[in-house]
Formats: sequence, structure tokens, C-alpha cells
Amino acid sequence: MEFTTTGQIIECRAAVSWAIGEPFKMETIQVAIPKAGEVRVKIVASGVCHSDLFFLRGGAGPQVFPCILGHEGAGIVESVGPGVTSVAPGDHVIPLYTPQCYECDNCKSPYTNICTKDAMLQMAGFLSDGTSRFTCNGQVVKHNMGCSTFAEYTVVNETNVSKIDPTAPLDKVCLIGCAIATGYGAALNTAKVRPGSTVAIWGLGGVGLAAAMGAKKAGAARIIGVDINPAKAEIGKMFGITEFVNPKDHEEPIEKVLVKMTNGGVDHALECCGIASCMKAAFAACKGGGGVLTLIGLAPLSEDVPFNAYQFIAGKSVNGTYFGGWKSRDQVPKLVEDYLSKELMVDELITHTLPIESINDAVDLMKKGDCVRSIVKF
Repeated sequence: MEFTTTGQIIECRAAVSWAIGEPFKMETIQVAIPKAGEVRVKIVASGVCHSDLFFLRGGAGPQVFPCILGHEGAGIVESVGPGVTSVAPGDHVIPLYTPQCYECDNCKSPYTNICTKDAMLQMAGFLSDGTSRFTCNGQVVKHNMGCSTFAEYTVVNETNVSKIDPTAPLDKVCLIGCAIATGYGAALNTAKVRPGSTVAIWGLGGVGLAAAMGAKKAGAARIIGVDINPAKAEIGKMFGITEFVNPKDHEEPIEKVLVKMTNGGVDHALECCGIASCMKAAFAACKGGGGVLTLIGLAPLSEDVPFNAYQFIAGKSVNGTYFGGWKSRDQVPKLVEDYLSKELMVDELITHTLPIESINDAVDLMKKGDCVRSIVKF
């Protein structure tokens, strides 16, 4: 694909978030020319994730606004700034909210995937030079999670973009940018689900179902889905769920139900809701002497979770995961290849595909639990 916009400011559509609690507003924005080390991408499609709802509800505070959300996208490189070597105009790419700079201590470590380069700037909504490439109505609009895929064109750091196979459908593999990679990797890389083990997964949205897929891949014997939406029971089977439990169907706490079901507790609990009470219940459902809780869901940054200290003494442990533990630029292309070779389910998560102008409808579907994943397209 050839672009005639290289070297020019681009005017395009975007769903802008102006303040906490306000719906997305479709706007015409200006997207500046990429600077050194930056990549401008024409976004084709983006998933609408619960983490977007986290920001909309104020989970990270008011300082992130106004901004352009979206971190589960895929598109085509329109132009690159000086010094960019890993991608070129026309390349198909997935923007990455977890960068990989190859230079920081974490990127050089085999024990973590959390890059520290520009981490504070990314949290603040800016690129590497501390500024934004977005303006709307004369006002600076911030980036979000280093991606901002709810804009028809976005600018990302080269560290935040991965080149993928051009034959992969962009309106499908965009989900590898968050839900698939996060849940699937949480089970395989972080929890390290053991063959023959018992796994319980709280929340069967896109991330939870991907986690089930990872647990199945790892050889878990029992994969118990926990969700208050009974519709998730059937789709869960497709991804590897062997049993389904709805907390609303039981008078006693769900952790007691699971302890009885599993004769003492589960080997692995994967919490995908980002709800403190679910995290506490999931830890209580882990068996003593080796049960592990892996926290995946994004809770409000100010929220604490009270765990009883004796649970740790009894041999339980807690860990957390970010982007499923994948080294993003290195491993996202491989996940796309796994999808193309039918080793990784993606299409089955997509229940709705909408135009970007209907993004608030996608949010409503998510709030009501009437979708697994909605895709918005430009």
C-alpha cells in the first residue's frame, strides 16, 4: 500500500475520551509527522477491551485525559521517523502496549517482559520526547498505553510496534495485541500451568477464555470457569473449560464451593476480572502447599487486596502478569504465525464487528456482558 501523506500532518477520525465517565466522542483530529524513533500507523481495526473501560471509569485517575484509548489494534505502517529500522511503510503491524527496547535491564533479562524505557512517559500519555502527536480543536490530546488504536492514524515508538505476517487478517489478529496474548501467556508463561493440574479461571471474557486456551495447551486436567454470566458456559467449552460455576447459583462463597469440588483447592487460580473480591476468593480457593494465584485483571490503581498472611505460610503464593509475560516484539509475530497455522484460536472470540462510529455501542455490549470481544473498524 502506498501513502501520499508522508511528511504531512494527517487529519482523520478518532474516538476521543475527554473526561472520566464521559462516552467516546467522534472527532476530527490532527496526527503529526513521526519524529526520530517513531512510527505512524494507519489503524485498520481494534478490539474494545475492559482495560479501556478501566480508564473511562477513572481507574488511573483524571490525569490521563483527554486521550485516545485503544491498545488492541492492528494496521499498516504509513511512514516512519529518522532512525527507524525494524519496520517500513507498507508493513503490517500490531502496536504494543508492552514495549521491548532491547536495551534496559529488564529487556535483557529472561525473567521479565516489562520494559522500563520510557515507562513513566508512556503512563503519562506521551511519546519518548515527552510530547503528544495528537491535537483536536487546538488542544493537545494524550496517547494511551503507547498505542491509541481508536484513531484512524496513530503514532507509536518503534519500541511499541511489531511487524507481522501480511497475510494475517488485521481485523482478527488485532486481538493478539491484548486479550489473546495476555490470557494465553498468563497460563503458559506466568502461572506455568502444570500437566494434569486443576485450574480455576475467574471471568470468562476475552482474556479469561484465552487463559483457558493456555491452560488446555499446558495439559491441565480440569479447567473450571467462574462467571456470573450463564451464557459463558457454552462458549467456555470451545476454549477448554471442562466445568462451569456461577457464583449466583450457590449460597456459600464461591471459594468454598471450589474447595469442595476439588477436594482441597485448585492448583492454579487465574483472576481475569480485576475485582478485589474476586482476587481474594481466588486465593482462598487455591490449595495449601503449592496453590498459586495469578493476577491478570486490572484493578483500580488505588485499590488494595487483603490477603491473610497465614495463607502464604500455608504454602500458597501470588504472582502477577503483564501482557502474558511475552517479550513483545520478539514473540507477537510468532503468536500470529500460531494463529495462521490454526494452533491459536482468535476468530472465535469475536462476537461483534462495528464501525468506529459505534464504539459506544461496543462499550455498552461489554458492560452488559452481551459480547466476548467487539471489534471496531475504520
